[in-house]
Amino acid sequence: MRKIIHIDMDAFYASVEQRNNPAYRGKPIAVGGSPEGRGGVVATCSYEARKFGVRSAMTSKKAQQLCPQIIFIRPNFAAYKEVSQQVRAIFHRYTDLIEPLSLDEAYLDVSHADSAIDIAKAIKLAIKTELNLTASAGVSVNKFLAKIASDMQKPDGLTFIGPSRIETFMETLPIEKFYGVGKVTAEKMKDLGLHTGEDLKKLPREEMIRHFGKPGDFYYNIVRGIDDRPVEPNQETKSVAAEDTFPFDLTEIGDMNNELGKLAVIVYNRLEKAQLKGRTITLKIKYSDFKQITRSRSLMEVTSDLVTITNIAKELLLSTNPAGSKIRLLGISLSNFNEAKNSTNPESQLLLF
Repeated sequence: MRKIIHIDMDAFYASVEQRNNPAYRGKPIAVGGSPEGRGGVVATCSYEARKFGVRSAMTSKKAQQLCPQIIFIRPNFAAYKEVSQQVRAIFHRYTDLIEPLSLDEAYLDVSHADSAIDIAKAIKLAIKTELNLTASAGVSVNKFLAKIASDMQKPDGLTFIGPSRIETFMETLPIEKFYGVGKVTAEKMKDLGLHTGEDLKKLPREEMIRHFGKPGDFYYNIVRGIDDRPVEPNQETKSVAAEDTFPFDLTEIGDMNNELGKLAVIVYNRLEKAQLKGRTITLKIKYSDFKQITRSRSLMEVTSDLVTITNIAKELLLSTNPAGSKIRLLGISLSNFNEAKNSTNPESQLLLF
């Protein structure tokens, strides 16, 4: 039986900014976005801002409406990367089996140790005393449960889901809390009368796959607490994407382009967070009859430029002759990061943590 820890830094970018700048402490701040110009979206925000309902991926305009006194800060990824490497050095005191998910979270396999809980406590204490930051930890027998656990007592929490608790815990878990179940899938599940893990558990594997496709097999296993995925050190991100299903079909090209602009901003912010650049931009379209197509374009050089991503996505849309179409979903992704890894430009290096 594995012993897995998921460490998630609390409001990472905002916490680093507050630590480094006393003027921001105790105040609602948002990293990313701006109330002026192109606006953009919030990458993360302080807990003071979250009290007003501000959340990651929210537009700057909405954030300022909820919290008029919010302070917008331009991201400093060099600082975040430096702190991230310091956190990773702490992890390596206890294990080399580390799978980073982004700058601010990672899985650790500590199956060799007597107590995963003691290691999680020691890591949290080191982060607090040495870096003056806090992290939340989840401890369990697999990655899925550890990730859910780390989110249960934020900030500065530690949650253990032991073998004897797994069945009851999964049955009472709302389907929205299942890692991998997005907003659209959650609504589909609710339409089928599936609201908790207990409801989901009643579906046979074949029916789960029929309703949800390939992910259905994953849902069938995780609702039973089964997740055999190993912690994979140095796992590389293969694509960065964002998509949205609209409450009504888009029929006007202007509306389609407007939504593509919003999605491009989300992709851009995610690329900046991971410090990635890619060469292939892909547009995903799903029509009202659920027919789905993709269109891609590969560039000569890697990029993370917002204007480039936006314009190419719009050009790919135009190539599908969208006039008269009814579109229910749009998505943008960037992939083919191989050249970014080999670049001598530090800003285009693939971050492993």
